[in-house]
Amino acid sequence: MKKKSIFAIVIATGFGAGYWPWGPGTAGAVVATALWFVLREVALLSEQCLTSLAVILCFTILGTWATSKVQPFWGDDPSKVVIDEMVGVWVPLLFATSWQEALVALVLFRFFDIVKPLGIRQLDRRKGAFWVMADDLLAGVYSAIVLCMIKWCVWGS
Repeated sequence: MKKKSIFAIVIATGFGAGYWPWGPGTAGAVVATALWFVLREVALLSEQCLTSLAVILCFTILGTWATSKVQPFWGDDPSKVVIDEMVGVWVPLLFATSWQEALVALVLFRFFDIVKPLGIRQLDRRKGAFWVMADDLLAGVYSAIVLCMIKWCVWGS
């Protein structure tokens, strides 16, 4: 019998956000957005994008590993695993420059993550830890595209 890794559980559950009983995916995305606000305050403006990209890459790798460690106990894509939502919402947040844009990024990401259009559902159906992460990364990419379109059309930036 394999032993559960506490570190893997902490990462997979988004530092515990996945235990939230009412919408753990949304809880994970909200925690990730709050962490983005902290990063935004502590990182220099010139370093924010590079730091955010590094965080996305690091947590994609770490999240894939952690998910693979908890899947034998919790199943293929358990609702407690929210590191995928965290990484996914960080993608459109790369393009957010205000709290209003961050809120739009969060809402767009949750829309794409829940509705799963344009190939997201196909990725979601695949088995394996990488695919748990991949569908949310694609939802993040679509959210980023729409956020940039909104910024350009509505806010003119």
